[in-house]
Amino acid sequence: MSAFPCSDDVLPESVVVLPLPEVADQIGLAVTRVHQMLRDHQLLALRRDGVAGVPERFFDETGAVVKSLPGLITVMKDAKYTDEEILEWIFTDDETLPGKPIDALHGPLAREVLRRAAADPF
Repeated sequence: MSAFPCSDDVLPESVVVLPLPEVADQIGLAVTRVHQMLRDHQLLALRRDGVAGVPERFFDETGAVVKSLPGLITVMKDAKYTDEEILEWIFTDDETLPGKPIDALHGPLAREVLRRAAADPF
């Protein structure tokens, strides 16, 4: 089994990051399955203070992965964006949404976020 991808921490300290074992507990899977989700680009991880984790905002109020997130990651990976660039874009304020793309993924603007990512996020 290959190692899972893990980005440098490019996010503000205000972004809560959950360690992978906590992510596994939250979604009811083994941590090795979370590693596979990272390899399959269904989630993105970053290393903060030496610990691999996933941003808490990647999950909805039930603890499940936000529905549109895997599709957004796929669209941006297909456009050759790095994991760090994807994380930065998802957590960067966009006055026209309004807010951050990650916030819009939790509401009715999820399709608009996907459209913008497909068009040219940066």
